[in-house]
This record gives sequence, structure tokens and C-alpha cells, in this order.
Amino acid sequence: MSNLETAPQELTCTSADDRAGRARVLRPREVPLGGPRAMTVRRTLPQRARSLIGAWCFVDHYGPDDVSTTGGMRVPGHPHTGLQTVSWLFGGEVEHRDTLGTHARVRPGELNLMTAGPGIAHSEHSTPDTRVLHGAQLWVALPERHRFTEPAFDNYAPPVLERDGARVSVFLGSLLGRTSPVPTYTPLLGAEITLSAGRSLDLEIDPDFEHGVLVDTGEVIVAGGEASAGELVCQDTGPGRLTLRAADGWARVLLLGGRPLGERIVMWWNFVGRDHEEIAAYRERWQHEREHPASGESRQYGEFPARWTETLPAPELPNARLKPRE
Repeated sequence: MSNLETAPQELTCTSADDRAGRARVLRPREVPLGGPRAMTVRRTLPQRARSLIGAWCFVDHYGPDDVSTTGGMRVPGHPHTGLQTVSWLFGGEVEHRDTLGTHARVRPGELNLMTAGPGIAHSEHSTPDTRVLHGAQLWVALPERHRFTEPAFDNYAPPVLERDGARVSVFLGSLLGRTSPVPTYTPLLGAEITLSAGRSLDLEIDPDFEHGVLVDTGEVIVAGGEASAGELVCQDTGPGRLTLRAADGWARVLLLGGRPLGERIVMWWNFVGRDHEEIAAYRERWQHEREHPASGESRQYGEFPARWTETLPAPELPNARLKPRE
């Protein structure tokens, strides 16, 4: 998914400035994706209180949205660099096209992971038969040694594991004896967990990981904090166990984890880089390629699909240069 903010902030994200407590609940801010009938997403990462969870650098949660009211997801071709996009749906369906030639349907319970490397572009549109759209869009920052790896697209439908009144689907990394085959470039964990009303699930977790629990539905008590739909509970490294408990009704969460990235990254719009100059160069190149789609020259973001009739222009860069956060 694109970050469709008209004036996105340029953010410096590090692991080191995230250590302000063992666990905390982050509340989302609402971001409209487009015009007056736009779908609105709830964004919990990044924000001033927390930049990263492992290499997870961006968390958007949306729906359930009545597509007839919101217009659904309509995101034309747009670029990414230096990251992997993770699409996970709870309901509805999204059509994905990218400059690798991929044409895929994003469906509930299936992971779609796109690796941008030095540059890729894709589009996302909710399908005509979708009535309710509900899901999460997540980004993972690529580490320095792998951030120019070849672009790629992976799809995986994880099996559902029943455990202690919970249903668990592990789409990245390992949990409860299940391991996803999808490659990542830093140690990561991603899983959907559904809890019956009043039930608890006790998990052994990697103490070297930072963890985040994004609540999709219901209310959950985790790591000493209670969170409602759209909120994200963050826990630093150290604990080797994590207990999730649903409150009065059933609950569904995404459990995210990863070893601290240990690198400074710069995020602006849809780009992840290492400094202001690099971000500015990514923007300039995207603008050039979208204005000259049939030039025949080498293309950082790949050949646009023939079905694309429009692409997103990049916003203007901020007037001020990036100032690293203390």
C-alpha cells in the first residue's frame, strides 16, 4: 500500500531510541487514503513514541469498511525502495499488479510479501465483488547488507494451528513449532492469533526479539497492558514468554516480532533509505520514470504494466533537511 499523505514527514527511525519502558500501548492516528470518499486507515507505526519493532517499520490497520461507502482501496501504481511490504487480509480481496509482471489476488489468510530492493512499483485495488474490506498493511525495513537485493514477490497460505482455544496462523518466522518458508532478511515473526472469549494463550517467544501485538478485533490483555481494536502493544527484548488473554468477547490480533534492527533508517513517503540525499534521488527518479513510461532507458522501478492508466506522483519534499532525532 502507498502512503497517500499529501505532506508525509521525513522520519529517522532507530532501535536505540525506543527503550522507554518494558511495554506500552500505542494508539493509532487516522490517515485518509485519498479523496473525500477515501478509505481511512489506523496507523500505529512509526510514531514519536516508537520507531521500530525489530525491522517492522510501518503498521496500517483498516476496516471493516463498507466498500460501497468508502470506495474501497484504489491505489494506482506507486514506488517502494529498501523495504518489504506485507499484505494480510481478514476480509475482502485486493488485486495486486507490479513491475515484476506479477498479477495476484490478495485473499484473507494468505501472506503476500513484496520485496522492493533498489526499486519496484505496484498497484492495489479492491476487487469489484468485494463488499467489506478489512486487513493490515505492514512494512519491513531491509538491513544495509540486503537493501539492494533483487525485487521479488512471495505468496504463502499458512495452515491454521488449534491450540488452547486459539487459532494461530504463522505467516513469517517460527512460533509454536510452525515455521513459514517465506524468506526474510532479518529475524522476524508474524502470526494471526484468534482467541475465544475469556481464553488465554501462553507463548514461548525469543527473548532477543522486540514484539508488538496489533489488536484487530475485541479487547486483549497482553504484557501488562489492555488494548482495543486498532491499538498496538509493544514489548522490548528480555521476556521469554508472552501471554495473550481475550477480555469479554472473542479477539483477534497480529503478533509481530523481530530482532532489533540496530541501524538508522530514513523513511519518507514510500521510500526507505539512509539519508536525505538518497530519498531525494529516489523521488527524482520516480518522477522521471512516471513522466517517461516508454523511454526505453534503464528503469529503477521496472516496466509499468500495460493495464496501468495512472501512477501516483510523489509529494514535494519538505523544505527543511532531515534533522536526526535525539
